[in-house]
Amino acid sequence: MRKLLQDRVAIVTGAGGGLGRAHALELARHGARLVLNDLGGEQEGSSLQKVAEEIRRAGGEAIVDGGDVRDFARMQAMAGKALARWQRIDILVNNAGILRDKSFAKMDLDDFRLVLDVHVMGAANCTKAVWDTMRAQKHGRIVMTTSSSGLYGNFGQANYGAAKMALVGMMQTLSLEGEKHGIRVNCLAPSAATGMTQGILPEHALAGLRPEKVSPGLVALVGDDAPTRMILLAGAGSYECAHVTMTRGIHADGADAAEQVCRRLDEIRDRRGESVPGSGWEQYQLELSKAGLGMDDAHTQVLAPV
Repeated sequence: MRKLLQDRVAIVTGAGGGLGRAHALELARHGARLVLNDLGGEQEGSSLQKVAEEIRRAGGEAIVDGGDVRDFARMQAMAGKALARWQRIDILVNNAGILRDKSFAKMDLDDFRLVLDVHVMGAANCTKAVWDTMRAQKHGRIVMTTSSSGLYGNFGQANYGAAKMALVGMMQTLSLEGEKHGIRVNCLAPSAATGMTQGILPEHALAGLRPEKVSPGLVALVGDDAPTRMILLAGAGSYECAHVTMTRGIHADGADAAEQVCRRLDEIRDRRGESVPGSGWEQYQLELSKAGLGMDDAHTQVLAPV
């Protein structure tokens, strides 16, 4: 078998079980060296230690880290472990996550905040910890774990859905900022049977949604030929792509603008001719052009901070 990630150094958070474990094993199978992270994973006999041993028995290399992704200093230390051992960091898989499902009416805001802290700030902390290294080496592959709950909504998951859609926004911007430095950033939206799905799906469906059926898609997002700004959906051996699109819409102005918008909502959401914007600036360009206020190329350049 051709090893697509030979000698690449990868960090996988939430690697003690479920998707994280499957991701780690698949990356190792393709030749990657692994830093495995999970809360408390450095304790003797932990599930994370067992994943590391499984990789080593198969001839791979893996070290463990038990830091909390919410703690930036611990994530910096984790990145330091990778650099001390292998002198580089090529891949970051932001997989760590939790659920606190309840309808919004019954949800405690502390649970809302906790889910955002783990998923969003956890990914931000880990990404920040590796970002300068990836910029300096002119190579990096970062994957955010989003979800259909964020992309399309899911009852009882306002906190989880908000966090998962926030990761799409982070991916969109970081892919732009990382492009000139050789850093490619993507999202993976898995459908998998893990501890987070037990009791939700019937047994026959869970059997078909093994985490191992998602991880080949991850490999495609972190290899040398990886795309950037892709939202890859994966589950049960199937793969799809999601897009955030913009319709052509209408122009409505004047004293009755609100009435026009109310009356023409069907035209506004008509998907014929919709586009996938290259950046948020394209909304401004489209709207100004429809208003007859289009600008020449010299005025459409966005000055990006260094």
